[in-house]
Amino acid sequence: MPILSGPAWSPPTARAQFQRIAGLLVLLALGWLPACSKQSDAIVSIALHPANAAILYVATNESVYKTRDGGVSWERMATDLSSYRVLSLALDPAHPASVYAGTMGDAVYKSPDGGQRWIAHNAGLKEHVSVVNRFVFDPRDTETVYAATTVGVFRSTDGGRLWDERMAGMKEVHIVFTLTMDPARPNIFYAGTSGGAYRSLDGTASWQKVNNGLIPPEILDAALSLGVSTIAIDPKTPDTVYAGTNKGLFMSTDRAEAWTRIGQSLTDQYISSLVIDPVNPSVLYAGGRSGIHKSLDKGRTWQAMNEGLETLNIRTIVMSPQDPQTLYLGTNGSGLYRSLDGARSWTRVHITDQATPSPAGA
Repeated sequence: MPILSGPAWSPPTARAQFQRIAGLLVLLALGWLPACSKQSDAIVSIALHPANAAILYVATNESVYKTRDGGVSWERMATDLSSYRVLSLALDPAHPASVYAGTMGDAVYKSPDGGQRWIAHNAGLKEHVSVVNRFVFDPRDTETVYAATTVGVFRSTDGGRLWDERMAGMKEVHIVFTLTMDPARPNIFYAGTSGGAYRSLDGTASWQKVNNGLIPPEILDAALSLGVSTIAIDPKTPDTVYAGTNKGLFMSTDRAEAWTRIGQSLTDQYISSLVIDPVNPSVLYAGGRSGIHKSLDKGRTWQAMNEGLETLNIRTIVMSPQDPQTLYLGTNGSGLYRSLDGARSWTRVHITDQATPSPAGA
């Protein structure tokens, strides 16, 4: 699948190269870069089709794979991106054949045809953007896309062709790990960063710190004191927000004005991924280095749900948009897993490259 030429992007300067390396070292220190397992053992990102449960994409250490039959067979979709390790994938919810790939080393690529071809979409991104961690789409117009990167938040209003920086009030932040939009009020955003949590009330035009109760003042000045890796919003009560960090799980009931520590019973307080059941928001799933845990009471108590897992080092959790009982896990050591019963049991989904040509855009 060829990479098509996109807008011109000048090569990085020596200073930019240094900033890239520094950003990657911070990611490694906090554990956000996946282990360098061979072949497809490390699942870095999972993207599910919004309407067709049989279609999903996964990014591994070596490539991007796609299945159209629920994981029975796979096709390698990004052989030409192998030199740029893909760390995040996202499908345009209104036009799911449009696939965005955030890379380590060359920012953003986009496929207009379900992964058959890839176009560099880097115009306007700072030359020292080394890692794109997450994409968020505006539901009112999915041509408006936001990206969380190693140097902050960026926005595109034309489907990724041109990006502009959205960092007012967040200038001291080095890395934005995650970005989440309020589902009921799309002008409200939360960003998880290497310096705690930030909130925007004006569509990312400006940001304010919201670390009350999240970071104790005595460690606030410490380097890498607290990284917020994942933020989840209650879909039925969006004033309730959860933050997963490298030092535990927190909850706010007032749009992040104040945070309360929850989940102290979790075996490991490093939280890499967090999802909420949209049908029953009292149900939460949290992943980290001790596997996946499930809560039925908004995070107050937790139960390990690791039956069938060969490794407990969880990189990402994704819930099916069609059925909240169906979940996918990406691990850092034994590949991709699926549960059809709300995490009670897991089955490994083996990724093997079938190399079968497929119609563009399927």
